[in-house]
Amino acid sequence: MYHFARRTAGYSAVLAAAALLLAAGCSSDDNSNNDSNSSASAMSSSMAMDHGGSNATGAMEETKIATPGGEEVTVSGVILEKYNKAGGLTGPLGAPLEAEETGPNDGKYQDFTGGTIYWAKDGGDPYIVWGEIRKTWEDNGGANGKLGYPTSDEKDITGGKESEFTGGKITWVDNQTTVTPTS
Repeated sequence: MYHFARRTAGYSAVLAAAALLLAAGCSSDDNSNNDSNSSASAMSSSMAMDHGGSNATGAMEETKIATPGGEEVTVSGVILEKYNKAGGLTGPLGAPLEAEETGPNDGKYQDFTGGTIYWAKDGGDPYIVWGEIRKTWEDNGGANGKLGYPTSDEKDITGGKESEFTGGKITWVDNQTTVTPTS
């Protein structure tokens, strides 16, 4: 009986340590598969210090993902969190097109095949802008324009879609976009 209890306690300690490592997001995946079409080479995780997106240990997370051209690009921090919530590589955003860039007032953004994730340093959460709303927003100066950074993801409205920005909103109804600045 004593050996059973001791063995059980040992197994419990090993399981607890493994759970802590998993919760901390530690990874030792050294897969060096060079096939750019495989999911293993399309995405590989590591840790780095950056903005937002910390794991349980306080380290910032980042992932390298292959672009449509095969180049690996890093997606990290709050942009990575948003990207993963939107479905990651197999979601509507698809693969990254380029590395993260700095926007106005130290904000961040990253372009993907299906849209762009923007994060205002003072704004908290990152938001996705895509489609005709994105085109209209960029035609109006994007984050540098009067509309500023997005403050919501695109949402459904009667007959179309709407996104809100620090300086107003853009609606897309019946294939027409309307910009409504904040008064």
